[in-house]
Amino acid sequence: MRSKLFKHWFLLVVSIILVLSACSQGGESSTAKKESGANVGEPQDGGNLNVGLSANPKTLDPIQYTGVYESQVMRSVADTLVVYNKDLSEFVPSLATEWEVSEDMKVYTFKLRDDVFFQPGKYQDGRQMTAEDVKFSLERSAKESAMNRLRGVKKVEVTGEFEVAVHLDAPNAALLAMLTDAGNMIVPKEEVEGWGDKFGSHLVGTGPFQIKNWQKDQQVELVRHNKYWGEKPHLDGVTFKIISDPNMMTNALRSGDIDIATDVKGQNRELIKQDDQLELISKPALSLTYLDLNNQKGPTADPKVREAIYKATNVEKIVKGVNQWGGAEVSYMPLPKESWGYSEELEKLKPTYDPEAAKKLLAEAGYPDGFKTEIYLSEARVPYATIFQNQMKKNLNIDVEIKVVEWGTYSDTVAKGNAPMSIGGWTWYPDPYFFLYQLFHSDQIGALGNGKGYSNPEVDSLLEKAVSETVDQKERAKLYQKALKIIMKEVPRIEIDNLESTAGINKKVQGYDVSADFSIQIVHPNGTNVWIKQ
Repeated sequence: MRSKLFKHWFLLVVSIILVLSACSQGGESSTAKKESGANVGEPQDGGNLNVGLSANPKTLDPIQYTGVYESQVMRSVADTLVVYNKDLSEFVPSLATEWEVSEDMKVYTFKLRDDVFFQPGKYQDGRQMTAEDVKFSLERSAKESAMNRLRGVKKVEVTGEFEVAVHLDAPNAALLAMLTDAGNMIVPKEEVEGWGDKFGSHLVGTGPFQIKNWQKDQQVELVRHNKYWGEKPHLDGVTFKIISDPNMMTNALRSGDIDIATDVKGQNRELIKQDDQLELISKPALSLTYLDLNNQKGPTADPKVREAIYKATNVEKIVKGVNQWGGAEVSYMPLPKESWGYSEELEKLKPTYDPEAAKKLLAEAGYPDGFKTEIYLSEARVPYATIFQNQMKKNLNIDVEIKVVEWGTYSDTVAKGNAPMSIGGWTWYPDPYFFLYQLFHSDQIGALGNGKGYSNPEVDSLLEKAVSETVDQKERAKLYQKALKIIMKEVPRIEIDNLESTAGINKKVQGYDVSADFSIQIVHPNGTNVWIKQ
């Protein structure tokens, strides 16, 4: 077999009351979502787009970055070999025009564009990109990535001026998904070596925009790269402004200081919806919140206890209580709806809310009077835990002590299997591998993803087959769905919500939409090319 994959995220209180009043009198409901992307007239060239970022980038070096907010800037400056299409269902060409996978799935061969030029920098003047740059960038990531974003790559072989072969230690059908990561962008060796540790402040790539000025803690200013290989950007430039306070972010959008507000949550969603000059865009993201139950220690090691706890949890009330202005939907399984492995058929396997049945199950398991336990979480997830705590006491007489800890303590406690319960979140690629293997394969016990200690040999086998036996997406989806059936019946955790990717935009901005992976796409090989209506 030789497979080939083809082309083609007091005044204020008064104003909120007024907004909610307007909604109750026939205005748009707080959970309604507006559709974006309908351009008005022909695209116009010119203008600068101002985008609000909720966190401050520390580095733009592909191998050093750790946050989504950093990659949001990076994606306008540099490119990867392949990218996802708009709905994240398949891969489309970027710097690579086509690719092939060997029969043993251990060698991926990529043909590269021959019309790509780097942006001018201090150590090169905007030269042509070749296969040597791909080899340098990918091997650098495989060996030095802070987040191990290209694990399993043994070497990259240059097989022509514009062709490379990526050799893997073992078959991995998820390699293409890895290659879409901003950590695997292609950069010029001269700039990396010339700047050394400072390259993260002087990123040079092949993207539609290049860095003009970076005022740390304030903004990153980009201007159009005139030798960009793709469709010419309509915009003259993009400025990413750092606004960490969510209320200030919304105020900046309403006043016109920014054109796009990202990471919009809570009551600010309503303020944006009711402003005639603005539009709220919100769609399900590749992001889940869940409540892990320890599968190896304590009462929850018994699957009957886990099922009882799930049936005594009113997930709908938790989601509505935490997200009263919208921004999340109830989650039914350990895979977000935006993943191509998701199946609505499996939603029926989620335990139904039934406190009386839950009491019987808990009594059968030997805990008729309940028990005491602890739940670990970060401060941001206290609202989830508080509602859950009240439900457990009322429905099962289980006393849950909430342990709010900083990230280091949380990750260490959970990874070592020392948390009786914990509330976590997971955001990654559309490929089910990054949700299911990482969180349910027994090899991951001892890591944060599977700190609950879930283990099932049949599930392990299915998850391994899904990345080692075929690259066909439909066949892989079938294997993942078989694994999901087993996982859901064993109730290793409680699924809470599927978060949304949300942005507020000025209506003069045309062609912009949010992405389920939280990426900010201004000019993109998937056909996106944002412009401003004058």
